[in-house]
Amino acid sequence: MSREKFYITTPIYYPNDIPHIGHAYTTLAADIIARWQTLLGKEVFFLTGTDEHGKKIELAARQKGKSPKAFVDELIPSFVDAWKKLNIRYSRFLRTTEKEHEAVVQSLLNSVRKKGDIYLGTYEGYYCTDCEAYYTEKDAPELKCPIHHKTLEKLQEKSYFFKLSKYQKQLLSYYKKNKLFLSPEFRSNEIINRVSEGLQDLSISRTSFSWGIPIPFDEKHITYVWFDALANYLTGIGYLNDKKKFKKFWPADVHLVGKDISWFHCVIWPAMLFSAGIEPPRQIFSHGWWTFDKEKISKSRGKVINVDELIAIAGVDSARYFLFRETPFGQDGDFSEKELIEKHNNELANKLGNLFSRVTSSAEKNGIKKIENKLIKKLALKEIEKKMEDLEIDKALSTIFSFIDKCNEYIQEKKPWESETTDKDKILYELIDSIKAIAILLWPFIPETSEKIARHLDFEISYENIKKAYQGNTIKKADILFKKI
Repeated sequence: MSREKFYITTPIYYPNDIPHIGHAYTTLAADIIARWQTLLGKEVFFLTGTDEHGKKIELAARQKGKSPKAFVDELIPSFVDAWKKLNIRYSRFLRTTEKEHEAVVQSLLNSVRKKGDIYLGTYEGYYCTDCEAYYTEKDAPELKCPIHHKTLEKLQEKSYFFKLSKYQKQLLSYYKKNKLFLSPEFRSNEIINRVSEGLQDLSISRTSFSWGIPIPFDEKHITYVWFDALANYLTGIGYLNDKKKFKKFWPADVHLVGKDISWFHCVIWPAMLFSAGIEPPRQIFSHGWWTFDKEKISKSRGKVINVDELIAIAGVDSARYFLFRETPFGQDGDFSEKELIEKHNNELANKLGNLFSRVTSSAEKNGIKKIENKLIKKLALKEIEKKMEDLEIDKALSTIFSFIDKCNEYIQEKKPWESETTDKDKILYELIDSIKAIAILLWPFIPETSEKIARHLDFEISYENIKKAYQGNTIKKADILFKKI
């Protein structure tokens, strides 16, 4: 019998510079959710990658005196390296310059055209090259990009259009029937209201630059970078060349995206799929931005923390922990090195690290004796499962740490290190068994630390092992898990 599947994606990132905390946040969220689903026993496919076409890349390459392909080839290793450093385990890293992806985009264009949803016209509008998007005067009344605050460029060119307006009613009907699709719920009204006001047809080709996938029925035109990029979610699981894999994993269970690109994913993407006769994904989760000094993280505006700088503060697991403990997933968060260090010292070192050190030290001296673990009944496992199902990552972490607090209270109350304490070995068994459950539950969030605990206590990280009694006999004092900063 085949295992239940789970397909999660990040947006594909523009490789016009090295990865920063904004890229890391979405990719880490996907890694945490993917690891959680793996822990539950599902067959998980986690897709990430890079979006390598468009005018922005062409201009950046020209400024460096390189061809666009040579320019992106030099930058891709920095993304692969960053995800490796952050202990991110993806199933596939996709590049939109791959031949397989080009074939998928052209196949999709042909399907949409066959449906009668593509026509040739002229487009005039205000364009932001950094966003690779047009804005109306309503969206940008001062004719400055609302994201990058740069003056918009007025463009006029022949273009193929996708009949987005045709799908207004179908989109509204889909949102109504599939409440999970627009997530988190507080972001849904904005999308629904904008779609209800009416949709304009979408310009899906460009002639003002050449770096992109040619339109298959008119090679003078290059495919609009968003039509190209969104199709990566199909390419990644074998839309054209592995029908069995595609059938198994599609539709995607969740696309994780930043709130600035939710329109493309919540409106344009499902409309493209309706036209091509493909089922839309189950959920688009639009999370908030990380700000730095209360401004959106942006290389062009000098507000950036790259991955190496993030890790250097307190290590990989502390960085992973901070980003998802500090701010409710979905909301905006403001980065603070001081807060990261505080979380590292007060929660990871004092609460988790101290618990592990004290328990293993006492267990080495006093041994452990297997009994029924009544302490673990205070672990709200169903609540953690529900929080993770709802992608309330911060609340799941909070509930796990609430149990760590209960374990610390228990050891403080029972004092197994004092000579007059009776049943020391039984108390210590309960605590060791509880630490086993904590380490398994924390594995998606801080995998390196969880694996250290598992190796030291000699147990396997698996969901079934949370409820199975700890089988070890001899415990040795452990090394410090987190050194205080």
